[in-house]
Amino acid sequence: MDAFYASVELLRYPELKGLPVVIGGRRRHQPQTLPDGTRRFATLREYSGRGVITTATYAARAFGVNSAMGMMKAAQLCPQAVLLPADFDEYRRHSRAFKAAVAEVAPVIEDRGIDEIYIELTDLPGAQDAVGHDAFGGVRAIAQEIRNNVRRATGLSCSIGVTPNKLLAKIASELDKPDGLTLLTEADLPTRIWPLPVRRINGIGPKAGARLAALGIATIGDLAARPRQELIAHFGRSQGRWLHEAAHGQDERPVITHSEPVSVSRETTFERDLHAVADRAQLGAVFTELCQQLAADLQRKGYRSRTIGIKLRFDDFRTVTRDHTLAEATAEAATIRRTAGLCLKRVDLARRLRLLGVRAAGLVRA
Repeated sequence: MDAFYASVELLRYPELKGLPVVIGGRRRHQPQTLPDGTRRFATLREYSGRGVITTATYAARAFGVNSAMGMMKAAQLCPQAVLLPADFDEYRRHSRAFKAAVAEVAPVIEDRGIDEIYIELTDLPGAQDAVGHDAFGGVRAIAQEIRNNVRRATGLSCSIGVTPNKLLAKIASELDKPDGLTLLTEADLPTRIWPLPVRRINGIGPKAGARLAALGIATIGDLAARPRQELIAHFGRSQGRWLHEAAHGQDERPVITHSEPVSVSRETTFERDLHAVADRAQLGAVFTELCQQLAADLQRKGYRSRTIGIKLRFDDFRTVTRDHTLAEATAEAATIRRTAGLCLKRVDLARRLRLLGVRAAGLVRA
C-alpha cells in the first residue's frame, strides 16, 4: 500500500490532500473542529519532544521527511507539515479490507504486515496468456484488476510489482510508487535493478551495507559483478552465496500462506524522561495501558502467552529486558500486568526512562 497510514488519514481529512502530512503525534495533536465547521491541525512547527515519524505523505517526503525520522529533525526540514496522531484501529480495519479485496481476485496470499503482502499469480486463469503483442498481458491485467478492486473497497491506491519471485517483487513494487504497476523479468535486471543502491535488496541492512561499501560495492550491479567465491570469502558460505544470488535476482522462496507469530508487543517512547519514583503515577498508568493493549491484541488474534516480558530504555540509551514464564498461558490483562510488574521489580530503576514496553512470547492458540 502507498504511504498507508497517511493515506488512510487523507480519507478522513480530504482537505489535506496534496499537503505534507506526517503521522506520529500524540492524542493532543488531534485536529480541533472550529465553530465554523473547519478544522485546525497541529503542525511540526509547534512540536517539541522526542517522537518519531510513523509515516509521511509523498508531499512530505519531497522535503526529505521519512519514516522513523525524529520529529524534531523533520520539523527542521518541513515545519509546515501537518501532524496527526496514529490511529491503529482504523489502519487495521483498512488493512483487513484491502487484503480481502486482493483475495477476491487472487486468494493465495502471504501476509507480510499491516500494509504489505505477497500474492501468487502463477496459476490464476489467464495469468500465462498473451494479450495482443504483450506477452505478459494476462498477468498485467490481473494485477490491474487487483489494484482496481483495492481502490473500490478502500479508496486507497496500492503499488504492485509483478516478477518471477518475491525478492524482485519487493524491489519492483517500490520502483513506481505511488499507484504503480511494475512488471520485471530477468532480462530487466541490468537496466532496472542493477543501477539501484545495494541496500534496496531486502535483507541487506546497515551493517552489511557498510561492509559492502568498504569493498567498493555501492550498487546491486557492483554486487552482481563480484565472483561468488569472493563474496563467500568476505561474508561466509551462507551469506556470501545469498548475496550473489540476490544480486542476480534469484530467489526460490515460495509464497507462504500461513505462519505463526513468535511474539506480540506494545511499547511507547516518552516525550520526556520519566523517573520510577517522581513520575510513579504517570508510569503506572502507561504501564497498565500497555498491558491492556497487549491483552487486547492477543485476544483479537486468538492467542495466549506463556512468557511475559518487559523492555526498558534508560536516559543513557541502555536497553534492558526481563521475562517471566507462567505455569499456564494467558491473554488476561490483569495477569499480564501482574507478571510484567514482577519483571519490573528485577530491574534497577535509579535512572530515568525513555521507553517502556511489554511483550508476550511463547504463544499458543486460545
